Amino acid sequence: MESELAGKVVIITGASSGIGRASALAFAREGAAIGLVGRDLRALAEVEAACVAAGAEAIALAADVTGAAAPEAIVAQTVERFGGVDALVNAAGVLVGGGVEACSDAQWDAMMDVNVRAPMRLMRAAFPRLAARRGAIVNVSSVTGLRAFPGLAAYCASKAAIDQLTRCAALDFAPHGVRVNAVNPGVVVTNLHRRGGMDEERYAAFLERSRATHPLGRPGEPEEVARLIVFLASPMAGWITGETVAIDGGRHLTCAR
Repeated sequence: MESELAGKVVIITGASSGIGRASALAFAREGAAIGLVGRDLRALAEVEAACVAAGAEAIALAADVTGAAAPEAIVAQTVERFGGVDALVNAAGVLVGGGVEACSDAQWDAMMDVNVRAPMRLMRAAFPRLAARRGAIVNVSSVTGLRAFPGLAAYCASKAAIDQLTRCAALDFAPHGVRVNAVNPGVVVTNLHRRGGMDEERYAAFLERSRATHPLGRPGEPEEVARLIVFLASPMAGWITGETVAIDGGRHLTCAR
């Protein structure tokens, strides 16, 4: 049976690694054409090749999502190549640790810029194209948008903000047939924490501790989150909008420990 996403066009930010990369490959296996957005052109080229090997069309779009002209350029290049946009996945994100007392203005601004402002601007830029096809948006949030954690003030605030932005956009876009949802992963094995400053020893200890902090007894894998993203972007989720869906091995159900 042909996939409901065959021939659809998807833009994915943060597509060079982690959840973004896994999502690109998952959409490719469903037969979608993909605009791959990221800053590392070499890594994007590798993902593009993997998508093509899976039988899909893809284009690598090297861009800093915080750039002034980036949203319009990303949408325009995707439309020029594929003719339209059916789905947008905002998977690009950054994490820098620090409680309120330790968070600098620069750290706060950087996380808000990448994790909130960039998705908002890309949603706005893509909206006319999505409305023309009654498309869908999936924002990659975090369990930290649903629950507070110590030492992560700016990150938690940015993810709570993207959750609320998801709900607001869902209401704003619903009259045009565009659905907007978010996924809220727990700890997933990606490069996010290492890029945020964890060395290999600390990261290994962090993953080991995740076995205790997640009721299902392990951290997640990017492919698990990608499958949920694909579902939310597909016609199978046609009556779902404004949801922030926890996919975290039960982490959001627990008390502090």
